[in-house]
Amino acid sequence: MLGNDLPSATDVISLYNSNGIGRMRLYDPNQAALQALSGSNIEVMVGVPNSDLQYVAASRDNSFDWVWKNIMSYPDVKFRYISVGNEVKPSDGTLAPLVYSALTNIHEVVVFYGLKNQIKVSTSIDTTLIGANYPPSQGAFRDEYRAYIDPIIAFLVANNAPLLVNVYPYFSYVDNPVDISLAYATFTSPGIVVQDGAHGYQNLFDAIVDVVYSALEKAGGPWVEIVVSETGWPSDGGFAATFDNARAYLTNMVAHARWGTPKRPGRAIETYLFAMFNENNKEPQIEKNFGLFYPNQQAKYNLYFNSIQKGFESI
Repeated sequence: MLGNDLPSATDVISLYNSNGIGRMRLYDPNQAALQALSGSNIEVMVGVPNSDLQYVAASRDNSFDWVWKNIMSYPDVKFRYISVGNEVKPSDGTLAPLVYSALTNIHEVVVFYGLKNQIKVSTSIDTTLIGANYPPSQGAFRDEYRAYIDPIIAFLVANNAPLLVNVYPYFSYVDNPVDISLAYATFTSPGIVVQDGAHGYQNLFDAIVDVVYSALEKAGGPWVEIVVSETGWPSDGGFAATFDNARAYLTNMVAHARWGTPKRPGRAIETYLFAMFNENNKEPQIEKNFGLFYPNQQAKYNLYFNSIQKGFESI
């Protein structure tokens, strides 16, 4: 939504429907978007933004207020997840101590309203929480972050909720183009690139997801599912940010998600593509060009969304 030329919320819902896109991620409970979603049957992941964490962590009453205003006031919206915080850094002395309390407070309100089987409460992390990451079976959370992530994992285990993970092969490739090939990052490698015991990896996306699965196994969450809450590739504005690379990554991502990863074969990976639109108010330049649609609603790539239930971030 960080653009000054984007379509209205109702037009966005029509665009979702015309493309068969059945899930949406909202980073905050934008009221116009929620009103437009009412009655649409689009399933929604809605965020408690980082700016709201202090409020909902402070008391259960505050969390009741947040859920009433942003969830219960929209009975015709199909909420699927509440993401409590996005990419909070465990080293952030202000936000990190709030996440667990905010999670539990929001969850208790969801339980109170009888929605615990309908709406799962979790948080979205990025992969900077990972320490060891090669090969994937050696994946582990950084020791210094275990005090932050372990209670969250225990919460997810207790409530049968997934861990939301933002997965970006693009940034992994850009950070290390010597050791990571473009083909491996864009699902175009002709064969196995990394052999890890019985598991062979032909693309970086699978390797990153399985690194996090390995980390979960070592932190008491062997059965916690991963939902990829963001992934994407920019088409302009930086190194390897080209239309062709973005099209290759996204086309192959959509085709691949149904097959699972080597550690979880045959189990479709619920994946949210970032982002619905280019956003001209973002900085730096590369952040403007993650959209799958232009602001005039023209598709940037010919993606076949109906091949598997896919989601998009709208912000």
